Amino acid sequence: MLLALVVSVPVYSQDLSLTYAERLGFPKGKKVVILHIDDAGMSYDSNLGTERALKEGVANSVSVMMPCGWVPGFVHFLKENKDIDAGLHLTLTSEWTQYRWGPLAGKPMVRSLVDREGALWPSVKDVVKNGSAEHVETEIRAQLERARTMGFEPTHMDSHMGTLFATPEFLQRYIKVGIEEKIPVMLPGGHNTLIKVDERLEGEALDMIRKLGRTLWDAGLPVLDDLHNTSYGWVPESADRISKAQLQKYKADKYIRALKEEIQPGLTMVIMHCTHPTEVFSHISSSGATREGDLLAMLDPRLRKAIEEEGVILTTWREIMERRGKVK
Repeated sequence: MLLALVVSVPVYSQDLSLTYAERLGFPKGKKVVILHIDDAGMSYDSNLGTERALKEGVANSVSVMMPCGWVPGFVHFLKENKDIDAGLHLTLTSEWTQYRWGPLAGKPMVRSLVDREGALWPSVKDVVKNGSAEHVETEIRAQLERARTMGFEPTHMDSHMGTLFATPEFLQRYIKVGIEEKIPVMLPGGHNTLIKVDERLEGEALDMIRKLGRTLWDAGLPVLDDLHNTSYGWVPESADRISKAQLQKYKADKYIRALKEEIQPGLTMVIMHCTHPTEVFSHISSSGATREGDLLAMLDPRLRKAIEEEGVILTTWREIMERRGKVK
């Protein structure tokens, strides 16, 4: 049904002089930002870092990997902190070698999404090669159902490792569920200044993503103007040997520069991974330094000051959905 809906919307030259932020009622020319943490529930360490960044730092939104082992702990935290903006980090891959998870729909229901170990495929490429769009939708709905069973109603949905953006068929199922369930989905459908560079998005692909943005907007859901998704690659040289203070300065400087020089007016989601690594995390992933750096940056008073000086407006998925309900 969604495919027909999407195809029926003509590819058009969108008037980008009016950002989605302005359509939602934010002031013209302002940078409106969601400081968003991915991977909550993935590990105990992920939960520790995420909770600190949300409670003590400037991060203001998060999404949860529902198939992972530490989800109950994070959902209990959300129940104690009901004001936190929390969504689903829809998960179709299980990328680590020694710590893995399977589909919530169960292997018999989504066989094309499962590898020989009984876990989700380890890479996006594997999911694209083997996975069916029908099974992708089944697993999306299973992850949403698990959240609701636990008493967790998500404010939005996004995609772990970008898997749901890997094929048009996956993307259509993602949008279809969002529209039917009236849950905002992460999709940059506006000027896409950063995405055009980072993802080399141009021509028909750029037209299509904007077309899908218009589809979401017309269905009553908010749409991003842009997406900042490069912080995972911000890893200083000799990251395992520098001090915490040096790591914090390195990462905070990167975020400050992004806010001042890279992010453009409009509604932008900035993705990060805030982790407080214990001795266990190195057995899961070698990404501890960049993830801890994100946490330290969110706690850095200089970043908070830069947000104020730049006049950046921080918002959440909950707020923009409320705003969307008030505009035609």
